[in-house]
Amino acid sequence: MAPSPRVRVLTYLVLVFSLSSVFYVLCLRHGMKTSYIFGLMWCPAAAGILTGFLTKRPLLEFGWGLGKARYLLAGWAIPMIYIWPAYLLVWVTGLGGFPKEQTVERIRSLLHMSSEPTWLLLTIFYLLGSIGAVLFGCLWTAGEEIGWRGFLVPELMKFNSFTRTAVISGVIWSAWHAPLIIWSGYNSGTPTWYAVTCFATMTVSASFVFAWIRLKSGSVWPAVLLHASHNAIIQGYLDPLTVDRGRTMYFVGEFGCAMLPLVIFCAWMAWKGRGQVDPGRASDSGGPACVVN
Repeated sequence: MAPSPRVRVLTYLVLVFSLSSVFYVLCLRHGMKTSYIFGLMWCPAAAGILTGFLTKRPLLEFGWGLGKARYLLAGWAIPMIYIWPAYLLVWVTGLGGFPKEQTVERIRSLLHMSSEPTWLLLTIFYLLGSIGAVLFGCLWTAGEEIGWRGFLVPELMKFNSFTRTAVISGVIWSAWHAPLIIWSGYNSGTPTWYAVTCFATMTVSASFVFAWIRLKSGSVWPAVLLHASHNAIIQGYLDPLTVDRGRTMYFVGEFGCAMLPLVIFCAWMAWKGRGQVDPGRASDSGGPACVVN
């Protein structure tokens, strides 16, 4: 007899935090090196797959199929809805400047475009990044999403409503990042309490969107794209181009407050659409029953 979903979730949590603790220690002792972060981001996937083997959970339920193209497109585009307006507001109000000249010069050098207008340069760089950087980022974010949304969300849905699934998965996702924020300098420079509060609010709210697109599409890949697009726009484009005006870090990025109203709005929209989730479909090849309330 296969273990219950509750036992699977508990097993997963023990494994994901045990595996991750190795990389927490490495980051604490030696800094947040790229290899450590990559390894850490693949701990949720490793824990999910290992839990599947240990508890006889079919790997097909992870949602390996690509699903319908519209959900992949939505995963790529959704971050633009809550990120761009927040940064535009920060720039227009003078809370942050744009563009940062040092970053512009680095982009000129990278693209070998020494005389083109800045607006054209930045447009080309964004278009290249919105495709190339996002696809490259999927190599990283797949490690998290195979675990959080491939394993955890469908398993939680077996004994929870959509709302509880989104909140629980979001709290776990946030808690998993907390050691880095508190002890490893994974912060933009704001006080720890402020960074933790903003980040937790963002991740728990965003978890409604991630859970909805995962369950609605029956595929983990729209969530992978959503995560990669989020990281690429903020970390790879907008943050480096924003000029610090002294308190800018309190508003921009994953540890600022400017995005939160729009992220919460997206969460509300996902919650409103929770009835669209097919209770009998957790993967694009069929899956376990879910509770949708």
